[in-house]
Amino acid sequence: MTHLPDRKSRAFCGGQFGALLLSVAVGCVITGCASSQSMQADAAATANALVSNIARAPAAEFADANAAQSLVQAIDERLTLMRHVAAAKWLSGAPIVDAAREADVLQYVTERAQSLGLDPLTTQAFFAKQIGLARAVQQRWHDEWKQAGRCAPCDQPARLQVMRESIDATNEQQFAALYLLAPLRDDTAAAVNEQVQATVRRHELPADETMGLMAALGQVVRVADGPVLDRVQATRVLRVGTTGDYAPFSLDANGQLSGADIELARDLAAHLRAEPVFVRTSWPGLVNDLRNGRFDVALSGIGYTEERAALGLYSAAYHEGGKTLIARCADREWFDTAAELDRPGVRVIVNPGGTNERYVREHVHQAQILVHPDNRGVFAEIAAGRADVMVTDDVEAELQARRRPGQSCRTYPGTLTRGEKRILMVRDPALQAVVDEWLARVIAAGEPTREIERAMWAYVSDNQDP
Repeated sequence: MTHLPDRKSRAFCGGQFGALLLSVAVGCVITGCASSQSMQADAAATANALVSNIARAPAAEFADANAAQSLVQAIDERLTLMRHVAAAKWLSGAPIVDAAREADVLQYVTERAQSLGLDPLTTQAFFAKQIGLARAVQQRWHDEWKQAGRCAPCDQPARLQVMRESIDATNEQQFAALYLLAPLRDDTAAAVNEQVQATVRRHELPADETMGLMAALGQVVRVADGPVLDRVQATRVLRVGTTGDYAPFSLDANGQLSGADIELARDLAAHLRAEPVFVRTSWPGLVNDLRNGRFDVALSGIGYTEERAALGLYSAAYHEGGKTLIARCADREWFDTAAELDRPGVRVIVNPGGTNERYVREHVHQAQILVHPDNRGVFAEIAAGRADVMVTDDVEAELQARRRPGQSCRTYPGTLTRGEKRILMVRDPALQAVVDEWLARVIAAGEPTREIERAMWAYVSDNQDP
């Protein structure tokens, strides 16, 4: 008879899942779901200590790489346990295929996926693929022991139920990683694929199993919309999408995130009694990441577009400004009006995918448009003379002018447009209402303005390269 976590144990798993999510996000793994009271107490103590430590941690970082590593680690550990499972079955004479246990596991996977907003069918297919690999590994061990005439691990056998509890823990670890990763970004998938290849080789499985496992993993998606606020409150984790390339709002420097929006995200998470976990997005990929549910909220100096509004919800505005021009100070007089932007021979540089590029595409028809993939490197291109002018938000132009006095100048005194920075979120009106309630309080207290000024001062003083 197989035993998956009962209702009490499942409640324990749910209560500690937020801590497991946090451990996956920062690159360490704690004890998973356990049926014994002593193991539950140990896991609870570890989880509470972890949450406490993270709450005190000054640095924020992207969770994607650690979550990807944790996912592959759990897959590898699950296959490693198959040696002991095979030994237990060898001693008991039980067949390798245990249809009842497999059905119970897959049913639990379905329920767990639904509770986390993951698509049950594709998530079940991913775990079913692993069950198939587990059978293959067990069969290999049985074949090897038959040939040798001896089962080495049978001298000190582990109880099958203990092994199954350990397997259940690896499943929970995978769920925590999938909650942060699904659906996989292309850059994450490449890193995971390399690690999965090594895992497949280590367990002496056919090389083409990597492709099969990655195909199943690549199909794991999230269900559209749903009660996101309820899930945030249940997991006590707020997934925050941010680009890490747009000072003073969000900047990734040496693996650490900083900026006004990073601090606002921390405060919002605290208001929700959750911990912020930052997931990577990009300006070209922001709409797809919103559509795919890769984050609960996104803060990165995000402006309003109809395309984004059609897919998600916006908060009230917490910063107002507009587009302006920045160029070399020596060329200040060349770009002090809007009309001077669009002239033959002028090289207008843009970062792809955002409202800067949108403005340029709509208003520039004679000048040359240069698309630079890294928003942080745009201003160096202007300084080096490889581009002439950029259209960007006035707050970013002001920051660059402070960082490069006498070199980079805001050449247009006003703004070409009126724009607002808002929090973008998945389509859950309940979440939107809570975010706007919190935002009204922090705006009244002047926090967004103060955080923007603090971030600008820090980047200029530390000479960081936004």
